Amino acid sequence: MSLGAAIRLARRCSKRCCLSTLARPLSCLEMGDIGLEERDGIEAKAVVVQQLRSALAIISEHEPARITTVGGECSVSMAPFSYLIHKHGDDLAILWIDSHPDMGTGETAYPGFHAMVVSALTGHGDQELLQILPATTTADRVALVGMHDWTDPMLPAIADQWGLRVFSPDTLRSSSAPLLDWLGDTGTTKVAIHFDVDTIDADEIQLGLGADLGGLSTAEARRVFADIDGAAEVVALTIAEFIPRQMMHLQQILAGFPLLGPKA
Repeated sequence: MSLGAAIRLARRCSKRCCLSTLARPLSCLEMGDIGLEERDGIEAKAVVVQQLRSALAIISEHEPARITTVGGECSVSMAPFSYLIHKHGDDLAILWIDSHPDMGTGETAYPGFHAMVVSALTGHGDQELLQILPATTTADRVALVGMHDWTDPMLPAIADQWGLRVFSPDTLRSSSAPLLDWLGDTGTTKVAIHFDVDTIDADEIQLGLGADLGGLSTAEARRVFADIDGAAEVVALTIAEFIPRQMMHLQQILAGFPLLGPKA
């Protein structure tokens, strides 16, 4: 699709959500304020449930061996990772590469579902959502990688109680060995990797919504990924939370420029 066609489509669908896949033609779903209420401590729970069911239905229809997800916030990993846990069972480890632990539940202070994915994938949190998931895993097969902002002072103790392993950026500055040793100890041969771009130190470049300082450098992140790829079969990769700030600013600058749109 050309840039001009994409812009025209975006204008037509300004109040709708446009979805397409390689297997299906473009379709548009009406959007609105329905289902955005907070329920059971989860913001927009009705929409969350609907979207989770829809994502799982699409994945189940195609039965993929590997899943790549690009864009969206952290909850986009929920459906593909749960599907792959069901497919591979104890042979799958999850590497959650993120500045934050995403261990919230409906009982914690923050109601955003995107901050509850690790909890749900390890069988903790809202029971209605857990019943939708094809499978969950044990916390000893999940590692929080590059995590350095707990967001809640109670979460470190909960992580210990659940059995989650944490690898801070400082742990991985010079070598990926601590992470690879843990991965080997799990006995798994396959990994699902969630990569929130806020893991990259904002002093180098701010890719995510917030300015998270003290994270992994680009070189460190690339080395960690290369080492993981050499140690296990990567069956899922999510790239989440990217905010295209420069494009957004450029759009504002170019608005109304001659030859780029109709004259007012």
